[in-house]
Amino acid sequence: MRKDNPNITFDELYEKVNTYIKDEKELKLLSRAYLFAYEKHFGQKRLSGEDYITHPLNVAFILSDINADISTLCAALLHDTIEDCDVTVEELTDKFGSEIASLVNGVTKINRLKFTCDNEAVIANHRKILVGLCEDVRIIILKLADRLHNMRTLWILSEKSQKANARETLDILTPIAHRLGINKIKSELEDLSLRYLKPDVYFSIVEKLNQTRKERDSIVNAMLNDVSNLLNEHNIEHEIKGRAKSIYSIYKKLDKGKKFSEIFDLLALRVFVNDVQDCYQALGIIHSKYRPIPKRFKDYIAMPKTNMYQSLHTTVFGLDGYLFEIQIRTYEMDKIAEHGIASHWSYKENGSNVKADMQNAMEQKLQFFREIMELKDEKSDELFVHNVQEEVLSNTIYVFTPHGDVIELPSGSTPIDFAYHVHSDVGNTMVGALVNGNIVSLDYKLNDSDIVKINTNKNSTGPSREWIDIAFTSNAKNKIKSYLNKLDKEEYLKKGTELLQKEVKKKKIPYSEFYSSATIEKLLTELKFSDMNELHVNIGNGKITAKQVINSIYSDTKTKQEMVLDKVINKTDKKKITPKGDIVVENVNDIKINVASCCKPIPGDEIVGYVSKGNGINVHRTICPNISDSVERIIEVKWNNKIEHKYSTDILITASENNNLLINIINKTSNNDITIQSINNLTTSSRYMFNINILVDNVEKLDKFINEVNNINGVMNVERIIK
Repeated sequence: MRKDNPNITFDELYEKVNTYIKDEKELKLLSRAYLFAYEKHFGQKRLSGEDYITHPLNVAFILSDINADISTLCAALLHDTIEDCDVTVEELTDKFGSEIASLVNGVTKINRLKFTCDNEAVIANHRKILVGLCEDVRIIILKLADRLHNMRTLWILSEKSQKANARETLDILTPIAHRLGINKIKSELEDLSLRYLKPDVYFSIVEKLNQTRKERDSIVNAMLNDVSNLLNEHNIEHEIKGRAKSIYSIYKKLDKGKKFSEIFDLLALRVFVNDVQDCYQALGIIHSKYRPIPKRFKDYIAMPKTNMYQSLHTTVFGLDGYLFEIQIRTYEMDKIAEHGIASHWSYKENGSNVKADMQNAMEQKLQFFREIMELKDEKSDELFVHNVQEEVLSNTIYVFTPHGDVIELPSGSTPIDFAYHVHSDVGNTMVGALVNGNIVSLDYKLNDSDIVKINTNKNSTGPSREWIDIAFTSNAKNKIKSYLNKLDKEEYLKKGTELLQKEVKKKKIPYSEFYSSATIEKLLTELKFSDMNELHVNIGNGKITAKQVINSIYSDTKTKQEMVLDKVINKTDKKKITPKGDIVVENVNDIKINVASCCKPIPGDEIVGYVSKGNGINVHRTICPNISDSVERIIEVKWNNKIEHKYSTDILITASENNNLLINIINKTSNNDITIQSINNLTTSSRYMFNINILVDNVEKLDKFINEVNNINGVMNVERIIK
């Protein structure tokens, strides 16, 4: 483990940076940043007693290990000047430019938080870190380097403070470092956190490693030489090193019940070659001599992790029967494995296309964080933390598109989450999903290595509200809500505007009078709406009627309830009304109509209306048992001659065998222009049963579909059900 160096000098930093940054102008900027920081921190001391400037120098040196760009290095030297030296953002902008000032300001926002063990502080920390991520990924990389140096000098704090810092580092910062692929910093942060959280465990592992080091080094060196000679015999240019396993990774395996002797990769080699072809050739050569262990081979070159990690992993029976984990990668892959997203710092040397690649990679890695940020204004603190832990810091699965592209999702994700991760349009037009070639329901929990194909239809009715409960990720939930809200609002606005204008015309009120500024102001004040759009939306969604709006200004006291009683139940008003909508209530044209979810009537069914209290009229099938005892509230309704929508209904299919049953059913739905919304498997030990919710035009098409399904081999019964 690397130790803190309080005696590091700027000359050492300059020399290190000069190995990969050659631009004299940039190097001069680094010198100016150091001199400014030195002057501002002059006289300040750390708790350990050394000059304060050693801290920003060490932070910059840590970042130089991962080839940080000049703006990040300058920001590292300056990162405490705003907080500790009364320097302003404007002053930094004037002296070093807006980019460096923005980075320093971003780190300052995070560092100003006072972390404690209560939930609010942890929540605030999550939020500030995520805000920093959304602004510029380099802010969080600066924070990681800042925390690493502080963890190296954590011995100076009290035991309570040590544990608080270590817990926060392990729970919040190291998972983010892992997301960004910065293994070099992540591994040391994990080891240091364990050192202070569980010192007994930490030093026990260190002692065991030391006890076996001499024997282990001897075995590793012998295997290293043997493998190297083998590759030389086949003219594979390479380097090979023994690889030390981190103390924290050993602890995690021991914590899962493994014995120290059962941890395979304590004996490990890492082979570096020039190109991808050499990786696979080296693997074949090694396997030709050393027998590999089944299921311990991983090809992260063909299928990279989404934090950009690539390598071949294999575990083999090595010399004297010892198990060795061997990793094979190119030099470029090793750079990415250690530095992750920060491996793209040197884009200037490679042209603007690489800069664009870096920005795209950053965008992809920060997408989860942006999605979680959307929750902070509408969710409770507890739910916010839950979502951060579930989606950002939790275990992930890696699934594939049919073209072999890797998609990273939180464990627990469904095809809905997959679809919306690919694109909003894919989610909004999804009509079904296949996983590994099999039809699955939309609530199917995806697993590692699943191949997922989303079936779409541009004429689909879009996502349903039930999808919000099925989806696992906040990204999918938010996009579904956004789609539905936008759709609803547009429809309600249009509908409400039309209803109000018709009512104004019906009442023979001049438009110029009703829509005058004085009337509108009085109307909005009386009904407590912010503007006319909000008023129209509320009329459209049935929260208020156009009649009530007119009555609030023109004192017509007849209420909606009275109108319903007059027109529907007593039928005293026989004036001809032009029907609108798919369902017609005789003599009434302005009342909310709901299709019952229990019996789910569709066009062609015999139907009746049930007058509910405060929620309009619920339309049921005449055979629905849920209205058999409500004669006094039953009214006559009928289907309109022109139907504009498809309607949902449920069918239950029972079969004696499951030989391509679902595929055959899907084919029948396509032939009959029927959309499957969900499939619920109710299979028992003796029967295959599926409850399928579909969208269909009318009874005639439903009957045709049921007949065709009945003719499928193995199908015993198909019936429409009432819940």
